[in-house]
Amino acid sequence: MPKTASSARLALAAAGVTVVLWASAFVSIRSAGAAYSPGALALGRLLAGALVLGAVLLIRREGLPARGAWPGILISGLLWFGAYMVVLNWGEREVDAGTAAMLVNVGPILIALLGARFLGERLPPRLLAGMAVSFAGAVAVGLSMSGEDGHASVLGVVLCLLAAVAYAGGVVAQKPSLAHASPLQVTTFGCAIGAVACLPFAGQLVTEAARAPLSATANMVYLGVFPTALAFTTWAYALARTTAGRMGATTYAVPALVVLMAWALLGELPGALTLVGGVLCLAGVAVSRSRPRASAASRVEEAADAS
Repeated sequence: MPKTASSARLALAAAGVTVVLWASAFVSIRSAGAAYSPGALALGRLLAGALVLGAVLLIRREGLPARGAWPGILISGLLWFGAYMVVLNWGEREVDAGTAAMLVNVGPILIALLGARFLGERLPPRLLAGMAVSFAGAVAVGLSMSGEDGHASVLGVVLCLLAAVAYAGGVVAQKPSLAHASPLQVTTFGCAIGAVACLPFAGQLVTEAARAPLSATANMVYLGVFPTALAFTTWAYALARTTAGRMGATTYAVPALVVLMAWALLGELPGALTLVGGVLCLAGVAVSRSRPRASAASRVEEAADAS
C-alpha cells in the first residue's frame, strides 16, 4: 500500500510538472511565433527536444524500445509531436488566442471518449463531471481572452479542431506503448519521428533563424528543452500510471496557469470572467482526479486482507 501511494504521488507530481511547463509554452510561443513560421517553429522545437532527449537516452543506456512499443510511438510521433504542433501554430495565426484555447480544449474530451472506445477505459461520473466543469471554465477563459479584437476564420477554427483531434489521437496511441517501453524511450523516439516528419520545413527554419532576434530563437530552444523534452517525458511517466482520460482532464489546469503566468510575467491583469474561468478549470481537475470514498464493506474487506 505505501508503495502504491508513493507511486500515485510521483505520478501526480509528474503531471503537475507537465501542466506547469505546457502553460509556460504559451508565453514562449507568443514570442517565437512572431519570428518563425508554424512549420519552422515546430521543427526547431522538436530538434532541440530530440537532441536533449537523445543525449539523456545515451547517458542512461536505455537503447531502442521493444517491438511492441513502436506502433504507438510511430502514431503518437506523427500525430502529436508532428501534426499537432504544426497545425496548432498555424491555427493560432488565424484565430485569436481565446478561440484557439476553447477549440483545443475539446482534446481532453476526445481523449476520454477514444480511451473508452479503444483502450477499454471506464468513464466514471466524477471524471465526466469534472471535465464538464473544466470545459466550462476553459470556455470562460477563452471568451475573456477574445475581447473586442478577437477574430476567427473558418480555416483557423478547422485547424484548431484538427489540432485537438491530433492531440487526442496521439495520447491514446501512446498509452499502450508505455507497457513495452520506458517513458524516456517513448518520448525520445516520438519526438524524433515528429522532427523527421517536419523536415520539409528545414529550409524555412534556416532562413528564418538567420534573421530572427535572439529572444525568439531562445524561446524556440526553451520550447524544445522544457515544454517538449522534459514535460512530454513527465507526461508519459504519469500516463503509464493512470488512464488516458484522467490525464487528459488534468491538462484543463493549463488555462488557469496561463492566466496566472500572464499576470505575473506580462503584467496582464485578468478580468472577472477570466478569474472565474480559471477557478472552474482547477475545480474541474480536482473533481475529475478525485475518487469516491470506499464503502464500509470495502474498508472491512481491505482490513481483513491486510491482517
